[in-house]
Amino acid sequence: MSTEPLAAPRFDPDRPYRLSSSVALRPEPFGALVYDFHTRKLSFLKTRLLVDVVRDLENQPDARSALGSAAVPEQEHARYLDALAGLLSAGTIESRDQHECAGPRD
Repeated sequence: MSTEPLAAPRFDPDRPYRLSSSVALRPEPFGALVYDFHTRKLSFLKTRLLVDVVRDLENQPDARSALGSAAVPEQEHARYLDALAGLLSAGTIESRDQHECAGPRD
């Protein structure tokens, strides 16, 4: 039996993501409160623009497209991608399967 911790999910900005199903966002003047109902952990999104990116992830084919959709300035993309990587690591966002992008099935 291995005693090594599980590796954190690797963030790939060219893959689709969404807000984790166990997480709720509460808008605030500074950004948003983030509450995870599974872990009972409270955290923060520090800017409204990051909140816009996170909320729009499920509507975009990948994380880079969410940055464009939220009008994140090009010079800020690396910083926002780093933030998304941290949110994935924390469980605030999660990867979604490609078939979910195609819309509802009959």
